[in-house]
Amino acid sequence: MLAQRTLQRTVNTVGIGLHSGQKVGLTLRPAASNTGIVYRRVDLETPVEIACTPDAVGETMLSTTLVKEGVKVSTIEHLMSAFAGLGIDNAYVDLTASEIPIMDGSAAPFIYLIRSAGIETQRASKQFVKIKKPVRFENKSGWAELRPFDGFRVSFEIDFDHPAVKSTRQVLALNLSKSSYSREISRARTFGFMRDVEMLRSKNMGLGGSLGNAVVLDEYRVLNKDGLRYQDEFVKHKMLDAIGDLYTVGHSIIGAYHGHKSGHAINNLLLHELLAQPDAWELTTMETEEEATVSYAGELGYA
Repeated sequence: MLAQRTLQRTVNTVGIGLHSGQKVGLTLRPAASNTGIVYRRVDLETPVEIACTPDAVGETMLSTTLVKEGVKVSTIEHLMSAFAGLGIDNAYVDLTASEIPIMDGSAAPFIYLIRSAGIETQRASKQFVKIKKPVRFENKSGWAELRPFDGFRVSFEIDFDHPAVKSTRQVLALNLSKSSYSREISRARTFGFMRDVEMLRSKNMGLGGSLGNAVVLDEYRVLNKDGLRYQDEFVKHKMLDAIGDLYTVGHSIIGAYHGHKSGHAINNLLLHELLAQPDAWELTTMETEEEATVSYAGELGYA
């Protein structure tokens, strides 16, 4: 059977929050089968646990933020994307501040952490959310949809009227059952524009941003000395974010996602729309390798 996965051992790191600018300690710990991904604010006098679910997402401006009784865990999307890419079902995430560290702006450092911890196959069957009929959410900003597909396919369209972005591919589709998430997606960094810096900082956002943890553009070009990691890094990062946002549903998805100028808010509202339609999805398992349509190709395959 395809079994649930957790970490073999505890690992930790320290970094800076992209928006808060605060130093934060991050610890990833193994968790029992059927625990899911649970965030813990251990800096508080009484630690607060927040299970990662679509309902727990309380803020979506420039990041995905979990909220429980006024306690927040912000910017979870890159770590969630790494968990999704490696098929990690169960883990505790301990934090000493309110925001996941941004690291280098991609999911690659989290892939490294998870692989450093090791991946343990558990006894319980892995459950998937299988899309049975199309579900779509749209607003004036953009739209996103989920459709039936025998595997996990992600496609995305961006539309930035900027010379450096327009010179790259802005439409991309990948079948992540056959492509390596780590190789194709995980290294794509978040990006931002110099013209927005003052506005963000006036709202106490982007305080930890730098050329070391984001692709930064002026009016004409990429300012990072080493340029882009992928020729299509901009659209790939939006795909990375979407994969992380979708994983807040608590299970890997069997289906196709397409986003058009979508962001964290639309992705979360798409999940709410999906869950509100019981006939649009079902929980399923894969009892043999032969029937597996989601196999995490190239991602430390199942033992």
